[in-house]
Amino acid sequence: MAKIGSTPIDELVRRAIIGDGEAFTKLWDTHIETLRNYLKTSFKQLDDFYIDDICSRSFEKAFRQIGSFNPSLSQFSTWLRTIARNTALDVLDSENRNQRKLVWIDDGSAAGAAIESIGDEGATPLESIIEDEEGDKLREYIEALPELYREVARKRLIEGLQYKEISQELDMELNTVRTRIRRAKAMIDGMKKDEDN
Repeated sequence: MAKIGSTPIDELVRRAIIGDGEAFTKLWDTHIETLRNYLKTSFKQLDDFYIDDICSRSFEKAFRQIGSFNPSLSQFSTWLRTIARNTALDVLDSENRNQRKLVWIDDGSAAGAAIESIGDEGATPLESIIEDEEGDKLREYIEALPELYREVARKRLIEGLQYKEISQELDMELNTVRTRIRRAKAMIDGMKKDEDN
């Protein structure tokens, strides 16, 4: 592997490449606001919920692909922005395809109330499956998550807290809580599928 520079970011990247989840979480902390600002500037049509979702997806992709990152070719921040840009374009493309399939029958005034209640209405199918599994297995899945998602996953899937409670307890924006829990569930679902195969 090419020699990595001696800046603190380079050291975090080096540690993340060898599997240090704490280093990757520090990379998140260091880059998240810059990434949010980049997305808000470049994709003005996206609201905060989508921005947070794209940030989470981008870091998840970066976490999974960190072994392929070559520090001699680009800076981590440039690589991360490229992942975020491609993720944002994918999300916009998907949303455009979905919008073409929808037929609206009201003026949209109920949409805000519906969005506010998403996630707090009861268990999703994945949550029901998780509840049926042994607690030890669930904890094993949660411990295997990147550190970024672990705490919110514990609070939702083990402690059973509502999104708003988690938001208040962790002093985190509600949309960020929702996004991280959704990504954590998707990763847990992926772990289960990997075990089945």
